[in-house]
Amino acid sequence: MNNQTPDDKKQSQFFINNMVESAIRVGLLFILLAWSYGIVKPFLIPVLWGAIIAVALMPLTVKLENMLKGKRGLSATVIALIGILILTVPFVMFSISMVESVEGITSTISSGTLKIPGPTERIANIPIIGQQIFDVWQLFSTNLEKAFTKFLPQLTSGLAMMASVVGNSIVSILMFVISLLISAAFMANATSISKSVNTLSVRIAGAHGEEWATLCTATIRSVLLGVVGVACIQAFLVGIGVFAIGLPTAGLITILVLVLAIAQLPALLVVAPVIAYVYSIHDSTTATIFAVWTLLAGLSDNFLKPLLMGRGLDIPMPVILLGAIGGMVSSGILGLFIGPVILAIWYQLFNEWMHESEKEDNQAQ
Repeated sequence: MNNQTPDDKKQSQFFINNMVESAIRVGLLFILLAWSYGIVKPFLIPVLWGAIIAVALMPLTVKLENMLKGKRGLSATVIALIGILILTVPFVMFSISMVESVEGITSTISSGTLKIPGPTERIANIPIIGQQIFDVWQLFSTNLEKAFTKFLPQLTSGLAMMASVVGNSIVSILMFVISLLISAAFMANATSISKSVNTLSVRIAGAHGEEWATLCTATIRSVLLGVVGVACIQAFLVGIGVFAIGLPTAGLITILVLVLAIAQLPALLVVAPVIAYVYSIHDSTTATIFAVWTLLAGLSDNFLKPLLMGRGLDIPMPVILLGAIGGMVSSGILGLFIGPVILAIWYQLFNEWMHESEKEDNQAQ
């Protein structure tokens, strides 16, 4: 038996209609958001990188702007062009050198005139790995055909890996060039963009929004100093060693160490083979001094990062370092910057929550 009055039926129907309308609106909004994300997805990473680069390079742009009598657009363009040259010129030089080396080796193998000098006894005396290196080197120097046959799978996989690395490097270089151009646009319009970001931060996070926007900026700059700054120091220290000992490829080795350090890969990937080579051409004392210096330079990031990363912030260094490492593992090199920002905001939120609890306790007393 239905005891609903006409008014109750109208209210029920009105409620159902509102629910249906709300569901339709939410569904359409979700479809619109998903569609919009699909459209902007190809540009999302370059834009994020452009924003990170703009935040990091803005102090340099302001200094150049003062030198150019207030021409911010010109200063931002100059900074972006210098960044593009720094990225592309070493890569082009390295690529040309690699192509020439491969062509030379290929022609030498085809002509049958390839002669690999044999290893010295100093190689065999290297601790742990010396004997294995000596045996492989000896095989290549005495019976090249047998060595290629024996190590063909390893050589094939190594060449495939090198080709993949070169291909990925080209894509990365192009992405960073686009990101630098985007960063120039951000830096040229930094004043209006900064106001918009602060307004959006306040709308999202309330009274602390502007403070957190400043925190994000400081965190990005701190991580850049702790990553790129440490990479430059590492490359400089390794460069001192390889140039001092007179290696013919000292410049290339220094650039490789810089690239590996920025990509958060161990510099020992380059340093270790160089040390083995130095032991084969120099006396033990010189080679040992070189080995100690380059090993210390290659491992210097372990104590330089805690010193440089997190400077100028109220956030503890372990929080920044944990965010950088975790972000790198989960999201690649972009996560290197986003991870510390997220953990820094959570740390601030946690502190605010703790202070609010303390205030409530004090008021209750």
